Amino acid sequence: MRPLTAVVLAVVSALAVTGCSAGKDAVANGTEFVFVSPGGKVDISYDGADRREAPELAGDSLLEPGTRLSTRDFAGRVIVVNLWGSWCPPCRTEAPELQKVQDQAGEQVKVIGIDLRDEDRSAPQDFLRDRGLDYPSIYDPPGRTLLALKGYPRATVPSTIVLDRQHRVAAVFLRELLATDLLPVVQRLASES
Repeated sequence: MRPLTAVVLAVVSALAVTGCSAGKDAVANGTEFVFVSPGGKVDISYDGADRREAPELAGDSLLEPGTRLSTRDFAGRVIVVNLWGSWCPPCRTEAPELQKVQDQAGEQVKVIGIDLRDEDRSAPQDFLRDRGLDYPSIYDPPGRTLLALKGYPRATVPSTIVLDRQHRVAAVFLRELLATDLLPVVQRLASES
């Protein structure tokens, strides 16, 4: 009986892996963005016609409780959405790099953080102050904001989603970034007509 169980488990596992390695990284559901497993890639980019509109990402401001922060507040700008947490060691290195992107890219680009799994505001607020970060963050301990991004791997922290000026998903990075990784991407997107 055990060999049969092992065979069944192997077949189910193979089907699950096959199901996760879809041929396309984003699929069209009308004009909506749906994230699909990128087959092991951690840097994913979408060009022109392959870009799909991102849903509104919105929630309570980390530094201004009771104030709603939304990607729609920054119409016409390239938006860098970064998933982070004060508990995340790579985020400690990445956050100042994102501040450099915000400072160097100018008014056409806006960095927005989404703070995940911090159950108390004090730790992430201290995280921002200690690093001199002035870009805004949505406070979202349970990760509800990301439910709008269908299929997005919410457990991957840090990760970054770059929206073009029409707020279509142009790039996804499932890893820690440096300013030198991100600046060319946002500058190219900001220069698009």
